[in-house]
Amino acid sequence: MLFDDAYDFVHESYGPAGAYGAIAAIVLLVAVVLGVTAWATLRVTALLGQDRRRSAFTAGGIATAWALSLALGIPTLMPNVPLAARTTVSYAWDRAGQARAGLKNEAAFAREVKVDAFQNVPPDQLLTGLTGKDVMLTFVESYGRNAVEAANLAPGVDPVLQAGNAKLKAAGFSARSGWLTSPTFGGGSWLAHSTTMSGLWINNQGRYRNLTASSRLTLPSLFRSAGWDTVSVMPGATRAWPEGNFYGFNRIWDSRNLGYAGPKFSWAPMPDQYTLKKFSDVEYAKAGRKPLFVEMPLVSSHTPWAPIPEFLDWDQVGDGSIYNGIVANQPTKAEIWTAASKVRQEYGKSIQYTLTTLVDWITTYGNDNLVMVFLGDHQPSPVVTGDNASHDVPITIVAKDPKVLDRIAGWNWTDGIKRPPTRRSGR
Repeated sequence: MLFDDAYDFVHESYGPAGAYGAIAAIVLLVAVVLGVTAWATLRVTALLGQDRRRSAFTAGGIATAWALSLALGIPTLMPNVPLAARTTVSYAWDRAGQARAGLKNEAAFAREVKVDAFQNVPPDQLLTGLTGKDVMLTFVESYGRNAVEAANLAPGVDPVLQAGNAKLKAAGFSARSGWLTSPTFGGGSWLAHSTTMSGLWINNQGRYRNLTASSRLTLPSLFRSAGWDTVSVMPGATRAWPEGNFYGFNRIWDSRNLGYAGPKFSWAPMPDQYTLKKFSDVEYAKAGRKPLFVEMPLVSSHTPWAPIPEFLDWDQVGDGSIYNGIVANQPTKAEIWTAASKVRQEYGKSIQYTLTTLVDWITTYGNDNLVMVFLGDHQPSPVVTGDNASHDVPITIVAKDPKVLDRIAGWNWTDGIKRPPTRRSGR
């Protein structure tokens, strides 16, 4: 169940009063539904028990009348509302179909999880094209296709991508970009993370649970077997993350041990710039370390997109207390969620902030062995994208060693971190 995550989201987005109010409303609703259901059941049972023969005839008559009404389409006093709706039968049939589909999905996943071309490859033959490289897999929260293509968002994001591209080139880095299709939309980031790190299509919670209970070889475990030091940096995590052991991480940094002393930015416990700076201090800049494989979800672009941090000089970040003054001058969620246009505007700003921060970190701290992969985990919610938006997300690979990007030349991705071509490059 996801009650803990739902509570955390409401608490951080709406405050303690909102969280407690939501809990109280849910408890009250459940109590009322259960109470009324129990009362109705007892009442009907009592009435049926008073005259069982008459009750049997009545039930049979009601069933016959319902069947005739269904067959003849007899209407009620309300127009276009039948006395016996076929939707009742359809609903029951659909539920049965969903149960069958769920069982088939379970069986299919059990077969899929066992198929792994790298399971028995010797460690010294794994990832040889990345030997000695620091590989960072960085997810940008809610960074979807709309951020770079929508008419009301692209004018703000495009200049950031263009400036970032020029900055990377000046620092000696090259990049290539394409599209991927996320297994989720508007939320459920962990499904996208697990899909990327397992190579399996994880598009629902059942598959996620089955994956993390399996012995599947994952991307972090591959790197660890090949000699890399594997690290997860989870600024959005506020409690223990046991799945980290399944994935194969040697260490996990989260909001509890990253030393942040500043304010929260709604759902996000800390700004992305602080996360990257702290990662540099505790892992990347350590002398004599092994090559790193790092998984890092950046969360400043997480809904509700208010308040949003400001980009600072890196030496100003400190322990994060400087953000107290910044958050006080930013619009609140209550101020921007009065209109969809305001929400979309702030979403765009959050993407601009994270991309600016990420590129500047690469050019400021990245060494010759850095290979940075950054991608969106999913599109933002429909309040930003509208209806019928795709599941496409951008992906970019940045490296200073040209041999790294030469290995993906056949993928036909676009040079640089500017907007990828319209056609998609795969799931």
